Amino acid sequence: MNSRNLLISGAGIAGLTLAYWLARQGFRVTVVERAQALRSSGNPVDVRGPALAVAERMGIVPRLRRAATGNTGLSFVNAEGRRLARMDMGGAQRAGEIELPRGDLASILYETCRDHAELLMDDSIAALRQDGHGVEVTFERAEPRRFDLVIGADGLHSTTRRLAFGAQGGIVRHMGLYVATTPLGGGDGPGRDVLMHNAPGKAVAVSPTPSGDLAFFLYRSPAEPGFDHRDTGQHKRMLADAFADVSWRAPELLERVRVADDLYFDSVSQVVLPRWSNGRVALLGDAASCVSLFGDGSTLAMAGAFTLAEKLAAAPGNPETAFRRYESAHRRLVDPRQRGIRQGAALLVPATRPGILARNLAIRLWPVLAATARLPRRLSRPPARAAE
Repeated sequence: MNSRNLLISGAGIAGLTLAYWLARQGFRVTVVERAQALRSSGNPVDVRGPALAVAERMGIVPRLRRAATGNTGLSFVNAEGRRLARMDMGGAQRAGEIELPRGDLASILYETCRDHAELLMDDSIAALRQDGHGVEVTFERAEPRRFDLVIGADGLHSTTRRLAFGAQGGIVRHMGLYVATTPLGGGDGPGRDVLMHNAPGKAVAVSPTPSGDLAFFLYRSPAEPGFDHRDTGQHKRMLADAFADVSWRAPELLERVRVADDLYFDSVSQVVLPRWSNGRVALLGDAASCVSLFGDGSTLAMAGAFTLAEKLAAAPGNPETAFRRYESAHRRLVDPRQRGIRQGAALLVPATRPGILARNLAIRLWPVLAATARLPRRLSRPPARAAE
């Protein structure tokens, strides 16, 4: 059997899910991760639709449900904390979707696959050189090794994408937003509403999770010159400047950011590539197609990982065919999500004060409009016959 020795760059949602399924298919899997430990921060994410089916086949759904936030809704509040509008989230939970902290999802996936793959933490790919039979990989720390295939699941700022595709390989498009989260601890436990306050072009929120509350920041801004996604000091300064004039709990939360050891901060960006593979190197998850503000990235990562493993197992001696089939199938899920980023931004962070008022009004009126839309169908039905 050919192409069975495989390297995955990135121990995130996509990389860990792929490692599990490839190992199940008999591949020898190595995962390399730049961080010294799994990232525990990040906004809550969703496991829904095709990802929920993947999780069920992995046997991890009970653990995902135990880690679920159980959040009941998203309440938009004014500076005094009074609720102005509310979106119910109970329907998604009843439909079987699971929202949980990103770090908890990553930990569950890691514990599920760690006995089936070799993990190289605190290391990264430094160079790739491929030929018709494999890929020579130079690491920053470990000795060079040769693999049959390399999969880049290393996120928006993918080193694998840069090395395998070069500067002309695709476009990373800043979508005019920056996002940040940091854990707060404490809180009254999960099963409550997320509270969000808006100023024009800015949103600050507190989200309950099983391990404590989480602060969330989102704001509109053009691309910052010299932005470095690894410079935490720069990120804290950018947040302090952006939210200096925002009220509600923003001053308190900014103080927590100032002393935080665990801050996630990044540009909201879209990755657009004409192809997700080049020879014996392919991309997965955000490295191929960073997409969404609504937690869809994890759902797509898990679904894409399962599809890629399935296609590789079906054509172990022909990776280019496997990569092409994976991309064709998975783009049908990804492309609609990529088109939805601007709509998500309009909902969460309206650019103007009239936009905030219009958003809140629309949310308050939505239940009435939905009920009104159903009314003609109800009236068109014949009345039930009276009991004789």
